[in-house]
Amino acid sequence: MNTVKKPLTPRIPVPRRRDVVENDAFAAFARRIIRAHGRRVATGDVEALRDLVALSSVIDQAITEAVIGLRAFGYSWADIGSRLGISRQAAQQRWGDRP
Repeated sequence: MNTVKKPLTPRIPVPRRRDVVENDAFAAFARRIIRAHGRRVATGDVEALRDLVALSSVIDQAITEAVIGLRAFGYSWADIGSRLGISRQAAQQRWGDRP
């Protein structure tokens, strides 16, 4: 006879990580493009300076989208924060108020 009580909260399984092998190469490619854009502006293309600065907001939006997606995929704030080198509380404060 089993005398162990059933837990009050069910254990939620952690999703398996989706392996995407090209992410490192893709990120390196994106870094090269951004650096090349900076070098192009530095050679006198002052009109492109505004476009280069605008990339920071695009990157912020991409990070927000990635965090929202990871949360929907089942990753915790602690998982996300540890990958970013910040606390779970800091991650939740920064991105937690998003839909």
